[in-house]
Amino acid sequence: MREFSLPALYEVPTDGNLTDLIRRNASQHPDVAVMGRKVDGVWTDVTATAFLAEVRGAAKGLIAAGVEPGDRVALLSRTRYEWVLLDFAIWSAGGVTVPVYETSSPEQIQWILGDSGASAVLVESAAHEESVASVRAELPELKNVWRIEGDAVARLTAEGAGVSDELLDARMSAANADDPATIVYTSGTTGRPKGCVLTHRAFFAECGNVVERLKPLFRTGECSVLLFLPAAHVFGRLVEVASVMAPIRLGCVPDIKNLTDELASFRPTLILGVPRVFEKVYNAARAKAQADGKGKIFDRAAQTAIAYSRALGTPQGPSFGLRLKHKVFDKLVYGKLRAVLGGRGEHAISGGAPLGERLGHFFRGIGFTVLEGYGLTESCAATAFNPWDRQKIGTVGQPLPGSVVRIADDGEVLLHGEHIFSRYWNNEAATAEALADGWFHTGDIGTLDEDGYLAITGRKKEILVTAGGKNVAPAVIEDRIRAHALVAECMVVGDGRPFVGALVTLDEEFLGRWASEHGKPAGATAASLRDDPELLAEVQRAVDDGNAAVSKAESVRRFRVLPAQFTEEAGHITPSLKLKRNVVAKDFADEIEAIYRG
Repeated sequence: MREFSLPALYEVPTDGNLTDLIRRNASQHPDVAVMGRKVDGVWTDVTATAFLAEVRGAAKGLIAAGVEPGDRVALLSRTRYEWVLLDFAIWSAGGVTVPVYETSSPEQIQWILGDSGASAVLVESAAHEESVASVRAELPELKNVWRIEGDAVARLTAEGAGVSDELLDARMSAANADDPATIVYTSGTTGRPKGCVLTHRAFFAECGNVVERLKPLFRTGECSVLLFLPAAHVFGRLVEVASVMAPIRLGCVPDIKNLTDELASFRPTLILGVPRVFEKVYNAARAKAQADGKGKIFDRAAQTAIAYSRALGTPQGPSFGLRLKHKVFDKLVYGKLRAVLGGRGEHAISGGAPLGERLGHFFRGIGFTVLEGYGLTESCAATAFNPWDRQKIGTVGQPLPGSVVRIADDGEVLLHGEHIFSRYWNNEAATAEALADGWFHTGDIGTLDEDGYLAITGRKKEILVTAGGKNVAPAVIEDRIRAHALVAECMVVGDGRPFVGALVTLDEEFLGRWASEHGKPAGATAASLRDDPELLAEVQRAVDDGNAAVSKAESVRRFRVLPAQFTEEAGHITPSLKLKRNVVAKDFADEIEAIYRG
């Protein structure tokens, strides 16, 4: 199939904007908890009425400080309650939010604030404030800087006390559906980040259709979601706006360092994450079982879960014997795993990278279905996702209702719909190229099956061509190798080379555990163990598993273990954890050459 579409389930308002959502919630669900806020380590509910009042107070402060309709206001912070509050406050003042990753360097901050022409910025910490100060001389349009940890919300509320409700109401109604809501700068695997202009319409079309298609997962008063993704990333914004649109209770935590503790205390019914989160849950559970002497039981339970999930997709379903084994392992293993994920949820949505078929079947088999989706910044997050009632593991699902997916003659995935970005800010040439012929050209290669389910097979610009003329899509084998607990990242190489090779980094968390179990010296590192025969044999097993997914010509013949992980600070990965292949290839040119020397 070359093209597929679904009818819209949600009608985008012609003259509304995203602030309508919080006003509607306060009117229709005044006492419903729409937010969870951590105060002194304890989750506290924030009702729709209270949230609207806080937003209005902060918005008045922005207006008092001179923020005008259409002004860009940057938001530089980790994911936290104030992020969501200030995002809606910026919209309520008539502004356009420009998110900035909290890990951004001063140079990156300067580029985003300067390119967007931001007149104000809200930062989280003193360190962020210093970063802005270090480049402020190059930002002549920047007038105001507020610090969240310096009581920015309270200050804004106090400074805006003189702004009338009538003025604020007029500002909240000023933007229409086709006005910009935000400019989200792409992470930029090559070159400078481009600012994607996403309108209020795009968010309405995106979130309205997601909520309607996944309605059982967004029940007001019953469901909740914990946001631990970066709010600066478009996937995080999908979580934010969809939760408010439903509305369901939304909690925010800054990272995944203490995720299991946060899940246990917040107990969400829905989790939205990236594959690495689900890989870590699986690997941590397996490692704990092995440490407790129950590794064989866990592995049998995992095999049963995968077999059970696969059988669910057959006409006859799971056999009696398989159902019986599944029931036993549910008591012994699966229930404990669901408890680690909060104990209340049955579904998660995964995006950002391929999840992997095996992991998808494992989680569905334990009673926690991970619905895989696909999207880009330019598509306002999800442009395809698996429906809750008709999942096809191994695909990223059907198109967002109201949109169209087309496969071009060269295999590129093309998109059309109200959720697509309107333009790149200050970049007409890039806009014209990306939106040629009225379709957004994703740069991804994919296929559509007979039911309109999309599978992504690689990136157009990342296709390697070996010296023998074989085209190789790196994503398939990289995802399989990366699924191993010891592997942090994998980058396939081989463009113009006689065979396919790979650079592999080790997961620091699991390396220590593996080293201890295998009698290696205390404090052993990736650098000290990279040539260890036992470790190389373990990585080879991961490579063998990856090779099983591809033809012999596409398989990895040799690999090199690198002495350290790829980091954002070193410029090897983006804030959304995508590999900057050209940077890695340049910095590790000697390691790549070593693969081909023998």
